[in-house]
Amino acid sequence: MEAVAGLSASENQYLTFILSGEEYGVDILTVQELRGWENTTPIPNTPSFVLGVINLRGVVVPIVDLRDRFGLESMEYGPTTVVIIVKVNAGGKDRVLGIVVDAVSEVYDINKADLQPPPDMEGSISIDFVTGLATMDEKMVILLDIAKLVNEGILSGSNKDSSAAEVEASV
Repeated sequence: MEAVAGLSASENQYLTFILSGEEYGVDILTVQELRGWENTTPIPNTPSFVLGVINLRGVVVPIVDLRDRFGLESMEYGPTTVVIIVKVNAGGKDRVLGIVVDAVSEVYDINKADLQPPPDMEGSISIDFVTGLATMDEKMVILLDIAKLVNEGILSGSNKDSSAAEVEASV
């Protein structure tokens, strides 16, 4: 595997974003594009974190509110609200999904050796979705495994509500 120009094989680039005052990051190779907030078309019987869908150049894209998915306090969308369009492999197929975040922050080059393992903690953000923690510019960044989050935490639905699978089936 070739390294991206300027990066060593042990470094990855992460797009970081803000949710409820905390900084999270996703592998930049999963990011397809950034968009401002726009209204969605609601889909009946979906989990509360699935806001609906948008038509993105002929592709129906489910839009997920990460604040709601992570059990964080809701916030009114404003001018800094961003939808990060990600592309991940789900069940052997590429899936495109939008995640709503408070704001986009930075792009960091993070060396894998500098990652700290996530602490074993109880909470709404399962550590199964966290690849590690990195300290960047005097702040802690929580790095998410977006493919795992989409596959197991969003598209798979939950035991009490399988309607997220219905959203997956619609795309």
